[in-house]
Amino acid sequence: MAKSNPAKISEDIKSLSFEDALSELEAIVEKLEAGNVDLEKSIEFYERGTQLKAHCEAKLTAAKSKVEKFTLSADGSVSSEDVDIS
Repeated sequence: MAKSNPAKISEDIKSLSFEDALSELEAIVEKLEAGNVDLEKSIEFYERGTQLKAHCEAKLTAAKSKVEKFTLSADGSVSSEDVDIS
């Protein structure tokens, strides 16, 4: 059995939205926690789950870098600044 590289995210996972990836990851966790999965399938789930987790983390990091604070001054002008949400 060929091992997948957890650092490399497969193209089908890259195309998932954050919500879809998180939903699939949650389903994998539920299946693994139930304990009714054979060893080979558990390894497949673990490897896919690792990629899904990395994808979700990348999406969150990208979103975090885009968060800005918009302010309205007394004269009605609008300005924005990056927000540190860490």
